Amino acid sequence: MSTISSICVYCGAGSGKDPAHLAAATALGHILADQKIRLIYGGGTIGMMGAISTAVQERNGKVTGIIPRFLLDMEASHADLERLDELILTEDMHERKRTMFEKADAFIALPGGIGTLEELVEQLTWAQLGRHKKPVLLANINNFWQPLIDLISHMQAESYIRKGFEVNFLNTDRVDQIVPLLQQAALEATEADGPLESIGRL
Repeated sequence: MSTISSICVYCGAGSGKDPAHLAAATALGHILADQKIRLIYGGGTIGMMGAISTAVQERNGKVTGIIPRFLLDMEASHADLERLDELILTEDMHERKRTMFEKADAFIALPGGIGTLEELVEQLTWAQLGRHKKPVLLANINNFWQPLIDLISHMQAESYIRKGFEVNFLNTDRVDQIVPLLQQAALEATEADGPLESIGRL
């Protein structure tokens, strides 16, 4: 049986300029549904968020949207929200991120804006500090995340990321590799530390 039953996907409420980004969101949504992996995401119904949630539902997959009340009118259509399998309304961003963490076995960052970056970096920081070992993957579609990858390498070269505090993440530009990479990383983590739910200790 798969180690991963749910994956949190961070991505933008916008669609961006590169059509490959939306195509990747759609393809990933289909893969998650086909592999019976529940999508945990930010609850938006537009842009990249809308693309991946729609794609999962097209293949009869399960979707959990988690969104703060104040973002409802900015990022979501109420009619589309009603089609989600599960909708969780939170009071603020902190509660949203904590709930996303608790419900997910792994994390993927698709292209997005500053909010996507903030969510991703928080997960990387928590992992760096030993608060969890759930795998984190950058979907580096058309090198979208390469500037961040280069920055992390620069931080390490400048000794701001010290030995023993490495920032560990997976990285691929191929959508078909995403789930296999996460499954392998999750399997290695569970073999070393036990079930995934026991290795998240925020």
